[in-house]
Amino acid sequence: MNSAMAASSHRIMMGPLVAAIDQGTSSTRFLVFNAKTAELLSHHQVEIKQSFPKEGWVEEDPKEILQSVYECMERTCEKLTQLNIDISNIKAIGVTNQRETTLVWDKETGEPLYNAIVWLDLRTQSTVERLINKTPGRNKNHLKHKTGLPISTYFSAVKLRWLMDNVDEVHDAVVSHRAMFGTVDSWLIWCLTGGKSGGVHCTDVTNASRTMLFNIHTLDWDPELCTYFGIPMEILPRVRSSSEIYGLMKLCSSRKSGALSGIPISGCLGDQSAALVGQMCFQDGQAKNTYGTGCFLLRNTGAKPVMSEHGLLTTVAYKLGRDQPACYALEGSVAIAGAVVRWLQDNLGIISCSEELEKFAASVGTSYGCYFVPAFSGLYAPYWEPSARGIICGLTQFTNKNHVAFAALEAVCFQTREILDAMNQDSGIPLTQLQVDGGMTSNKLLMQLQADILCIPVVKPSMPETTALGAAMAAGAAEGVSVWSLNPEDLSEVTSEKFEPQINPEGTDSFHTRRSTCLQELQSKSSSVLSAESEFRYARWKKAVQKSMNWETTEPVGNGNGEASIFSSIPLGFYIIGSILMLVGAKHLAGNN
Repeated sequence: MNSAMAASSHRIMMGPLVAAIDQGTSSTRFLVFNAKTAELLSHHQVEIKQSFPKEGWVEEDPKEILQSVYECMERTCEKLTQLNIDISNIKAIGVTNQRETTLVWDKETGEPLYNAIVWLDLRTQSTVERLINKTPGRNKNHLKHKTGLPISTYFSAVKLRWLMDNVDEVHDAVVSHRAMFGTVDSWLIWCLTGGKSGGVHCTDVTNASRTMLFNIHTLDWDPELCTYFGIPMEILPRVRSSSEIYGLMKLCSSRKSGALSGIPISGCLGDQSAALVGQMCFQDGQAKNTYGTGCFLLRNTGAKPVMSEHGLLTTVAYKLGRDQPACYALEGSVAIAGAVVRWLQDNLGIISCSEELEKFAASVGTSYGCYFVPAFSGLYAPYWEPSARGIICGLTQFTNKNHVAFAALEAVCFQTREILDAMNQDSGIPLTQLQVDGGMTSNKLLMQLQADILCIPVVKPSMPETTALGAAMAAGAAEGVSVWSLNPEDLSEVTSEKFEPQINPEGTDSFHTRRSTCLQELQSKSSSVLSAESEFRYARWKKAVQKSMNWETTEPVGNGNGEASIFSSIPLGFYIIGSILMLVGAKHLAGNN
């Protein structure tokens, strides 16, 4: 009896809880936070399988994504019960997701009509090249005044166009008014609120702003953009704010997670916007960098969108309530960061787990002149060059896997410096420290290397799940829920770990040797001051980047099923046609004889 009373008392003291679904490129998580303290109480994670049907294609199974959410919710609820935490204290659920990944499903059957085309996918490169060639001056920024985005394979509109052109089931469903389009957030919210039995078809402003169909000024779908891409507006989800009640959870009552039925889904943010909120970057000028599958640096620019002159994106950061103003951000997007670790593990077998990468790199402390440009999906910011491909250069007989491991980490840091430099140029006010989050931040060597390369402190929160935290904050703060205050004075203090630029204590690698006055010079000159050796290596990195470009320059010619024809190579085409003509001519001459 006493233990039961103690348990009951403990549950009462816990106060309101808020959960978050964090559906990323490589995994799904369900996490539960204390709304008063922001403490993470329990979570569960399931990895997501990616498929690569053809070179440059990246897909995921929408049903597997949904099932992973159900499994994470079920396991987390079991863990909460074991911890004697009352599931009924969960008052709201937020959703955060991999952005741009494109799905189409049948609203009558509830079935996906094709795999989800992941944001990294390159199959639309020829479509993008054709669109750019049609613009005045072949300008990839032709739509930027409305969208804040360049015309690129990265964004959803060209993926959706490909699906409509190449997948009969999608085409037929669009024609017969059965098709629904959405990014991952839309798919999950629709399914979790009832699916074909009254599911809510919606998205939020942050996810909508990554489609190239959304006007970031009017904060709605743009008829001219939809016409430009040939997308019928009826298949698009309704655009909502990032913090409001969209609908109520509908789950099987026989499962532990059935206790979540009836709880409102009241927060929705694309993963990078969620991390910005989770890092509490609510002021103009505050920024964060997330090291996940890719690498994404966002800087809050306040209530007005700022157009970049240096290759960055202008995107909606968040809109925390129906009646609240939208806030905008400048974003530097890097396609490959953590994905390079998976590539070294799965494709090359150099490492057996991510922890080994840090161990191997630390054992040498240098790349020994080796440079790695992981342009597996072309280059994103600041270049927006889909023709680029990955290269490893500067190899000698001395180079071994440890040097390649170090070069891989260095590549992540150099890419971050490129987008940070662009951001400092656009804003005119250099960042004096970098707030970081994401899975790769557990790699201490990477974090120290990043601080050394940028010559500013790198600050990592002790609670790494800032993306999920941001979604939970938006959900808990929604009107009608109101269990999480976003007032600055009410926000919890965040403990963090700081990595200062420093001299390499071993003194074995001149790249790490920094003048002790680095930070003082930074403050006095109001700009990053890096050692000559660092600048030399960065210049060599930039040279390697140039070498990676223009590998895939020929626009493929389709053969009807979305595959490239042999005639996509002009010289090969002339050779084949010439050979055929010679054979015909020879046969004709033989006949005359």
